[in-house]
Amino acid sequence: MKVDSVLFSPIKIGLVEIPNRFVRSATHDFMAHRDGSITERQVLLYKHLAKGEVGLIITGHVYVNPQGKASPYQTGVDEDKAIKGLKKITEVVHVYPSRIFLQLSHAGRQTKPKLCQGTPLAPSAVYEPIFKVMPKEMSSEEIHQVIEDFITASKRAKQAEFDGVQLHVAHGYLLSSFISPHTNRRQDKWGGTLANRLQIVVEIIKGIKGSLGPEFPLIVKLNSQDFLPKGLKLEESVKIAIELEKEGIDGIEVSGGTAESGQGSVWKGLRSEDQEGYFVQNAARIKSAVTIPVFGLGGIRSFSMMEKFINQGKVDLISMSRPFIRAPYLVKKFHEGKIKKSECISCNKCFNLRGISCAELKKSKND
Repeated sequence: MKVDSVLFSPIKIGLVEIPNRFVRSATHDFMAHRDGSITERQVLLYKHLAKGEVGLIITGHVYVNPQGKASPYQTGVDEDKAIKGLKKITEVVHVYPSRIFLQLSHAGRQTKPKLCQGTPLAPSAVYEPIFKVMPKEMSSEEIHQVIEDFITASKRAKQAEFDGVQLHVAHGYLLSSFISPHTNRRQDKWGGTLANRLQIVVEIIKGIKGSLGPEFPLIVKLNSQDFLPKGLKLEESVKIAIELEKEGIDGIEVSGGTAESGQGSVWKGLRSEDQEGYFVQNAARIKSAVTIPVFGLGGIRSFSMMEKFINQGKVDLISMSRPFIRAPYLVKKFHEGKIKKSECISCNKCFNLRGISCAELKKSKND
C-alpha cells in the first residue's frame, strides 16, 4: 500500500505540474565527454532518477560558454550540436512522470585557466584563494555577451525538450559573484547598489522570458548568504527574491555558501533530525516574502522532517543531492513505505573525477 503524504502531492512550477515534492538538486556528475557532450552513463543516470519517481530532476550545472567551464567532464550547452545529446536525456526521463530542468551556469572566478581557456572572468578582479586565480574584471561587452549566452542556452534547452531551466545564482559562480558585495566591487551600472549588482540576472531573466514565453518555467538557485564577512547576507537575499519574482521567475531553490568561505552547500557529516535542513530556515524567510514555490535543502535525510518542513509551510519542495547518488530509487522506496530515512551519511566521497557514485555503498558490497 502506497504511503499517503503531502510529499506525494503534485505542485505546479509555472505551468508545469511536478508529480510530487521531491527534487533532485543539481549535481555535477563528472560523466560528460571532455568536449562537454553527453555520454550514455549520463543518460542512464537520469533514467534511474526518473524511474525512481523523483518529481523534478535538475541536471548538474551546464556551462553556457567555454569560458564558463568549472569542472572536468562537465556538460556544455554552448553550441547547437549539444541539443542532440541533451535530448537523449529528456527522452528517457519523459518515459516516466518526472520532469527535468537544465541548470545553466558560468563558473566565473571559480575555475582554472586550463579549464576555461584563459583568465577566469568575474565582476571584479578579486583574488580567489581556493582556485588560486586572479580573475579578469569583465568589460561591459563581455557582460552583455554572457547575458546573450544564457538566453541562447535556454533556447537550446527548450529545443532539447527540457521542461524548464534553472539559473545558477549560488555558491560563488559568476551570477552569484555579481550579486555579492564581496566579489562585485564595480563602480559602473553593474555594481554598487543591490539593484545594480542584480542587473545581470534581471537581464538574463527578461531575455529568457521574452524569447520563450511564460509557459516555459524559469527557476533560480539562489545563495541566501555567502558566509563571508563582506559577502551576501540573508536580508539582501530576501530582497533579491522579491525582485526576481517581479521579473517573472517561477520558483526559488534556496542554498548558500561558497568555496572561498570554506562552508559550501554540501556540509559533511550526519546531523540529528532536528538539525536537518540547514538552509530551510533561510528558505522559510524567503518563502514568507514571495508567492512562488520555494525549495528547501541542506542535509535533509528523514521522511518525517521532509513532511514537517512542508506541513509547517516553511518550503514547498524538498531538494536533495547526495541521497540520490546513493539511492536513485529513494523516492519510490519512501512511497512504498520500505524506508523512513536516507542511508546517506554525508561523507562527500561520492564526488570524484571518475563519476559520482556512493563510496560507502561500494565499500559495503566489497566487504
